Amino acid sequence: MATQRYSVTPHPVDTLLAWVKSGDIAIPEIQRPFVWDATKVRNLLDSLYQGYPVGYLISWRNPTVKLKDGSHSAGKRVLIDGQQRVTALMASLLGREVLTKDYETVRIRIAFHPGEERFEVHNPAIARDAAWIDDVSVFFGPDADLIELIDQYFTQNPTTDRKTISRILQKVGKIVNNHVGLIELAEDLDIETVTEIFIRVNSAGAVLSQADFAMSKIAVDEKFGGNLLRKAIDYFCHLAVAPEYFSKIEKGDPNFAQSEFLPKMRWLKDINDDLYDPTYTDMLRVAFTSEFGRGKLQDLVALLSGRNFETREYEEAITEKSFAQLKSGIDAFMSKTHFDRLTMILRSAGFITSALIRSRNAVNFAYILYLRGRKENLPANDIEHVVRRWYAMSVLTGRYSGSPETTFDVDIRQITDRGVKAYTETVIENELPDTFWTGMLLQEMDTSSAISPYFIAYQAAQVNLGDKGFLSTDITVRDLLISRGDKHHVFPRKYLQRQGLNRGRYNQIANFVIAQSEINIAIGDKAPEEYFRALAEQCNGGKKYYGGITNEAEMRANLAANCIPDNMLDGGSFDYEDFLAERRRLMALKIKQWVEEMS
Repeated sequence: MATQRYSVTPHPVDTLLAWVKSGDIAIPEIQRPFVWDATKVRNLLDSLYQGYPVGYLISWRNPTVKLKDGSHSAGKRVLIDGQQRVTALMASLLGREVLTKDYETVRIRIAFHPGEERFEVHNPAIARDAAWIDDVSVFFGPDADLIELIDQYFTQNPTTDRKTISRILQKVGKIVNNHVGLIELAEDLDIETVTEIFIRVNSAGAVLSQADFAMSKIAVDEKFGGNLLRKAIDYFCHLAVAPEYFSKIEKGDPNFAQSEFLPKMRWLKDINDDLYDPTYTDMLRVAFTSEFGRGKLQDLVALLSGRNFETREYEEAITEKSFAQLKSGIDAFMSKTHFDRLTMILRSAGFITSALIRSRNAVNFAYILYLRGRKENLPANDIEHVVRRWYAMSVLTGRYSGSPETTFDVDIRQITDRGVKAYTETVIENELPDTFWTGMLLQEMDTSSAISPYFIAYQAAQVNLGDKGFLSTDITVRDLLISRGDKHHVFPRKYLQRQGLNRGRYNQIANFVIAQSEINIAIGDKAPEEYFRALAEQCNGGKKYYGGITNEAEMRANLAANCIPDNMLDGGSFDYEDFLAERRRLMALKIKQWVEEMS
């Protein structure tokens, strides 16, 4: 029979809140924005008042840690499911302030109407109505006196039945005596097992990632500055998306404002760039992998717990060192110089808009490569070449699309052993041999996905090589992508629909070019032989139908830059499948040229 790896114990709400206040149970989510709206808090209190179940809480006790003096300290219990419910109770019953998703500190006041036995979110009308107790936290404060509260209410509402009101208000005060089940997981469970338990128990089937565990571990630490580091990670990610919230964070969290971290991210308040808006998972992945030389976040959780991988014991000295190392990685990530250089390198490779950034983990590893290159004191130019080519290779091969953590781990360990340049050059050569351009890539480009990594790479290549838009005299692909130019079908969509082709065939990426909207509109649904014949006439003194190119050599150069088979201007074959096959070949050659010119 399998050993039970958990215990289930009902505890009064009052006991759970007391444990939280004393720090016996750590609730990391209290330090993060509270996402429940006030009506959910109201409903939670009503359920407790009615004696309804409010679900289980799940805690996991951190391993016992060996201190520097040789003694042992029992690990804290961390609440891994139920944070929002407990935060709601602390906010409504104990009057604790919460941080909203807009990073504003607010009180959540829940009112109670004894006559109707109804809870409601506090509002101005309730505040003016003596029939309401406008904040139930008055029942649960350290100096709360139930008899005095009953007397006050009866004085303000003399027509009510005192006996009935007393009974009802006593029932409100006893909310904290209601029990909530606490599932406590065994401390020797590994992270993967805890994650699986969470997913199976959680009714919503929510995904709990290794990054979530790492963030919880960071947040509950006060001895080595983890609680502030957690806020730094959260705030940086929020400011990267919404820089206007800097002043709110500065005013709403004075303790953090006085720390060393806020000045390090002050530069974000003046930035409006969405090329790379990192999440806390991205920050942890980059900081951990670049600093520790490991790629699996479960190792970060273990190290922050003090795990000695050789002795399999937990030591406070390892915890202290790991927090210092992680902080160093986070500082490097937040550096304006580093962040700007990364985005500059991506743009110089042709990835100029967020629409072209589809592989977040490829960007993350590009950042890791940049930071490791700096650690190896590589020349800036060498770092740029390595990062550009590695990122392009990662996009083309989907290197981090399957099991990114495993690939991260393999790559960073090899880089540690062999060095950035030696390892990356070997991998790129192996991953992109000559047969890749003439075989595998052509097969992969037989797709109708506009967000295909191969079409994204093709657009980046056109940007990097300075190509003009389809039939444009001066407007470049770069200009069009920045201003959201059209993706034009070379063989128009409606034309192909009339031929009986389905979406998967007429939306082939080899049928797309980047064009000015006016050129796209002018071509409309005309047959390709018709508008290419007009283009040939346009180059021989005829009317300008599509764009402003009137010179044949310039027209052929534009078609070549956009990988259009040259014979189409001469009235050659207009068989759609033949066109797709030839254009895929030409697009693959352009992508190859792009990668080689970045070396």
